[in-house]
Amino acid sequence: MAWLYLFAAGAFEVAWAIGLKYTEGFTRLWPTVLTGAALIASMALLAAAVRDLPIGTAYAVWTGIGAVGTAALGVVLFDEPAGAARALCIALIVAGILGLKLTSSH
Repeated sequence: MAWLYLFAAGAFEVAWAIGLKYTEGFTRLWPTVLTGAALIASMALLAAAVRDLPIGTAYAVWTGIGAVGTAALGVVLFDEPAGAARALCIALIVAGILGLKLTSSH
């Protein structure tokens, strides 16, 4: 169950990171409220996950999911660059996440 919490926490991290763009510096009420809710959900789920997972593994996986998801959505939603070097770097992050998952004792 801890891994499920962790992956959900990562998804909410992507949501609040992307939400920051839509808040326009916290000047738009509803995007700000939704971004704040996603941030709280992400932290609560991360806290639940680290009850059973090593903090180093959980934090690295959480930030990795956030980085990969935010970078991918940046390409899709905001027309950010999507070159081969960027794709390779994202793939390396995914490999690191998988490696941490596979080597975790939980």
